[in-house]
Amino acid sequence: MHRVYLDNNATTPVLPEVFEAMRPFFGERFGNASSIHHHGQETRAAVEDARESVADLLGCSAAEIVFTSGGTESDNLAIAGWVAAGDHVITSSIEHHAVLHACKHQEKIGCDVTILPVDGRGLIDPSDIRRALRPNTKLISVMLANNETGVLQPVEEIGKIASEASVLFHTDAVQAAAKVPIKVRQIGCDALSISGHKIHAPQGVGALYVKKGTRIQPLFHGGRHERSRRAGTENVPGIVGLGKAAQIAKEALDRGDVLQMAAMRDRLEQGILAQVDEAGVNGEGASRVPNTTNIHFDHIEGEALVIALDLKGLAVSTGAACSSGAIEPSHVLIAMGLRPDQARASIRFSLGKQTTEAEIDFALALVPETVARLRAISPRYNKQVVNT
Repeated sequence: MHRVYLDNNATTPVLPEVFEAMRPFFGERFGNASSIHHHGQETRAAVEDARESVADLLGCSAAEIVFTSGGTESDNLAIAGWVAAGDHVITSSIEHHAVLHACKHQEKIGCDVTILPVDGRGLIDPSDIRRALRPNTKLISVMLANNETGVLQPVEEIGKIASEASVLFHTDAVQAAAKVPIKVRQIGCDALSISGHKIHAPQGVGALYVKKGTRIQPLFHGGRHERSRRAGTENVPGIVGLGKAAQIAKEALDRGDVLQMAAMRDRLEQGILAQVDEAGVNGEGASRVPNTTNIHFDHIEGEALVIALDLKGLAVSTGAACSSGAIEPSHVLIAMGLRPDQARASIRFSLGKQTTEAEIDFALALVPETVARLRAISPRYNKQVVNT
């Protein structure tokens, strides 16, 4: 069966060039990067080369990059590494659970957490952040791009508010990295999280930018790896893969390749809406990353549509992969004001570097007919048709 993968916000395939860069570090270049002999030093050089590439993607210095196991660890390190009992944290209602659950854990140890709402487009109002500031506010954590809708948050405005108030600012850029240009100085953040498997590097590796001169308490205690910010022997193959993927991403951004991806996304989105009534884009009217569209198809169950499409060879999702199988509707879509039935009827389509025009054609042919078939057997939809 011909298969098309449009769930790249869940994870991306490792690019061939990335895999080839990693390959030697599973075999002949096996040294521990902390060893001072030849085997260790050649892997240390590879780790530092990767650090330079990630820093180049984010617009910072290599010394400000801390390698981690992925976005969740990076988010947790930024929050738990800075916040203690008695501190106040501000975040938003549409954050990834890696941030929301980390903040809830901090509440259990004596922190205060303010979770701010978003509007119908999924945007936070920076003035709400300003109003939420307290004398004991230590950290603001607001994502750069939402993982379900792709909506980009006004992080530069938030960065200015944080700076004026002398408050630390962290942004989860896991779904923004490699899709939009990132300059940490321009954002004004003190920490920024990325994850390898969202940018065509392997799963199990990520990075946290930590602004120079900002001390952070490590989550793990052991050796002095990563300048004493993250103990543990480095995952050299993963780090090399992340570095290569960052290099490829930076080159693609400089060439403007994302414009082609945005055009394919728009063609998919507009083509579906032209053929399917009672459907709409979640986050419409807001700036979004170029690869993501989230569409609600009223009168059906999103999971049923995902399964039906998968049986025909198209992989999409109902939202965050971390929440698949959850009974509750997406917290992101509910926060945006969608009805629970609309949230459950929403599907995320997310493109990757490997996506082709022919694959968009395949999706455009398959999605409308599948929605129509599911609606034809939906008591809810047929009851509405009869009443109309």
